[in-house]
Amino acid sequence: MLPPIDELRPQVTARLAAFGRREVPVADGLRRAGVTVCVLEDARRSPYVVVIRRAAAGRNAGQWALPGGRADDGERPEAAALRELAEETGVTGVEVAGLLDDFVTDSGFVITPVVAFGGRQEPVGDPREVASVHAVPLERFLAPGVPRWRGDLLQMPLGTSIVIHAPTGAILWQFAEVALRGREQRVFDVAQPRWTRT
Repeated sequence: MLPPIDELRPQVTARLAAFGRREVPVADGLRRAGVTVCVLEDARRSPYVVVIRRAAAGRNAGQWALPGGRADDGERPEAAALRELAEETGVTGVEVAGLLDDFVTDSGFVITPVVAFGGRQEPVGDPREVASVHAVPLERFLAPGVPRWRGDLLQMPLGTSIVIHAPTGAILWQFAEVALRGREQRVFDVAQPRWTRT
């Protein structure tokens, strides 16, 4: 059972501050990117995470994702994550709670996950990049059977038709364990399905 949002926010912030995150230096051939695990509140003040489905055209077409993308030249990945959150969903004015481990993708990106709280806002997807926006209640991350494994592949079943794989699934698993449960969890060795490597 999660505490009320006013207690949850400082609890998550403290857990992330105490977490010795793994930062990956960018080597030749790797590019920086940032994503936001954005916690918003619905009309009943129930917290949820914003998850998007990518538009049918472009990078990672049709895949489940967190708002985010490539960092511009000279841009910190944390800033890129928040910029992309605003561009893709219209969510702004968030308060950063902390960072999770960098995740190196098979497609050559070092993703920095930013955990942020944004109060009560209505995310609206930019149709050029986002096919749909979904609210995943925080309780869902703590439900039995989340995560689950299919062979060596991690799956985060977060809704009736929402099953998320690595890298996004790995990031969300670490968020659930570190930020919500207060446990140590590393995900750098979680395998990606072949079809996510674009």
